[in-house]
Amino acid sequence: MDGQTIVNAIILGVVEGLTEFIPVSSTGHLLLIGHFLGFESTGKTFEVLIQLGAILAILSVYSARLWQLATSLPSDATSRRFVFGILIAFLPAAVIGVMAHGFIKEVLFETPALVCTTLLVGGIILLWIDRLELSPKYTNVMDYPLSLCLKIGFCQCLAMVPGVSRSGATIAGSLLMGTDKRSAAEFSFFLAMPTMAGAFAYDLYKNRNVISTDDVVLISIGFVASFIAGFFVVKGLLDFVSRHGFAPFAWWRIFVGLAGFAGLYFLG
Repeated sequence: MDGQTIVNAIILGVVEGLTEFIPVSSTGHLLLIGHFLGFESTGKTFEVLIQLGAILAILSVYSARLWQLATSLPSDATSRRFVFGILIAFLPAAVIGVMAHGFIKEVLFETPALVCTTLLVGGIILLWIDRLELSPKYTNVMDYPLSLCLKIGFCQCLAMVPGVSRSGATIAGSLLMGTDKRSAAEFSFFLAMPTMAGAFAYDLYKNRNVISTDDVVLISIGFVASFIAGFFVVKGLLDFVSRHGFAPFAWWRIFVGLAGFAGLYFLG
């Protein structure tokens, strides 16, 4: 393992942390940048396992909120319904993710042109949604009906196609189903916790026999970089979305998608 590989792991870890919670597709960015850097991870485990850093970033920023939620569960029906809603929203991705794991990793993750396409299409859709005159019915994640949570969970499954964006799919779906921008982003944060933890655990289990010591070192480096970058994104994202909406992220997706196509054309 040379110095350049370590630098690449740091770059990719920072990219993961910066992009995991915004609707631009962290996986799509990692796969494209990794492709052009010539970065290859065993079984594409690096791209999934460094998400642990982003998970811990959420936990650290939301620690007080999570503790309050946990301690109120025995006595507060609203808290219990919210936690149940998150679990319901997580269920579709858990089932489909296990069933389609091989296809996702072996086919979809190996198709950079697909990533560019989904980045572009997703950017256009996000621009369209951001400009709609929507009338939110739900402005507090604690009040989301269980049926809405399940529908958001199915939206999240679209993100199994790299470039779609887990947060982008859940936020876009939430907005179209009557939520406001801030609560949609916040629900996406909460849903990320079981989803990313589940993806981490399952991918680690599936690749437990092929991960080498060098892989563990690179994943650890990427994890730390992801945690640091993700911490600052989580702290500031809700306020940014409240002020500026999702158009900046949509334009970024379009730019990266076009740049990716240009890179594939000229560099291969």
